[in-house]
Amino acid sequence: MSAGLDLRLVGAEVLWPEGLAARPLRLAGGVIEADAPGREVDLSGFWVLPGIVDIHGDGFERHLAPRRGAMKDIDQGLVVAEAELAANGITTAVMAQFYSWEGGMRGPEFAERVFAGIAALRGSVATDLRHQLRFEIAMLDHYPALEEFVARHGVEYLVFNDHLPHEELAKGKRPPRLTGQALRIGRNPEKHLADMQAMHAAMGEVSEALDGLCARLRARGLRLGSHDDRSAEDRATWRRRGVTIAEFPETMAAVETAAEAGEPVIMGAPNLVRGGSHKGNVSAMEMVAMEHVGALASDYHYPSLMRAVHLIERGGLASLSAAWAMISEGPARMLGLLDRGRIAPGLRADLVVIDPETRRIGATIAGGAVSYMSGAVAARFIAGAPV
Repeated sequence: MSAGLDLRLVGAEVLWPEGLAARPLRLAGGVIEADAPGREVDLSGFWVLPGIVDIHGDGFERHLAPRRGAMKDIDQGLVVAEAELAANGITTAVMAQFYSWEGGMRGPEFAERVFAGIAALRGSVATDLRHQLRFEIAMLDHYPALEEFVARHGVEYLVFNDHLPHEELAKGKRPPRLTGQALRIGRNPEKHLADMQAMHAAMGEVSEALDGLCARLRARGLRLGSHDDRSAEDRATWRRRGVTIAEFPETMAAVETAAEAGEPVIMGAPNLVRGGSHKGNVSAMEMVAMEHVGALASDYHYPSLMRAVHLIERGGLASLSAAWAMISEGPARMLGLLDRGRIAPGLRADLVVIDPETRRIGATIAGGAVSYMSGAVAARFIAGAPV
């Protein structure tokens, strides 16, 4: 990528740490600088906000496999996914990829391809593409392979999942949709069921194995999170292992115990936009109202991030600054990315230009480079270009 734009944005209301103010914003060398003369672009009538940091998103999957079995062009799919990220104001994207017994797009082999694709694309696009590995804890036989994967791909952020249908398996029932799922990934349904039953039967060994695995991953410096905590006990168990990030906790008790311990809580923006979880879990809106949420994530729908902020602000649950921090500064801090998430001299020039009336994005600038630009905002930049 180039060194980025060298210009001075004037006229816009900029979301500084202290709030919206119409002060010039100077960009150069990919960072925000103290104000100084430079080529000006008049953005009167627009807002300039910090670039969005999406801490967990898997919406890119639809671009990697638009149809069943169409998973050949990972690189092109990621290019298109990056364009969607940029169009939604996302300047740092954590792409959440499964390492799961479920196979297909969630299997270890596909994870290898996705991580390799992200590494190959990174640096040639403006959006800062990062990855999160979502590991299924029941895969005891894969613990050594997982650690090799982490070392090989430089994984920095890993979240633990358990999507086995334990209730059905414990009752000896055939899980719903099993045959279709197995056929979709090219696996014999009976073999698929037998593998699930074997993993379920070995769950008594998982706790001790996880203790060791978490200790080794922490020693590598990984950030660790748990997904879908169902109780205060679940969260306390993960805390004991040093797994401090609570991602999409399902119950009030799980959220509250994490918040009381000062642990980062991530909720899904689609949950908030829908007015509740599609699975009947705790309401993200209610958790925001109780000030328990440090970050909102796109989950499966990138546009929900900006929509969620608008709903929070309109509902009087938080100011624009506080609501926007849930998709910028909050997630950036959780990831240890202290060079972004706010607009201040010395930080990365990650910005979103928005029409405050329509809340539509006119431009996204990541690391000082344009990743998306359209409409009236693009006309302003062109008008200010040297002849």
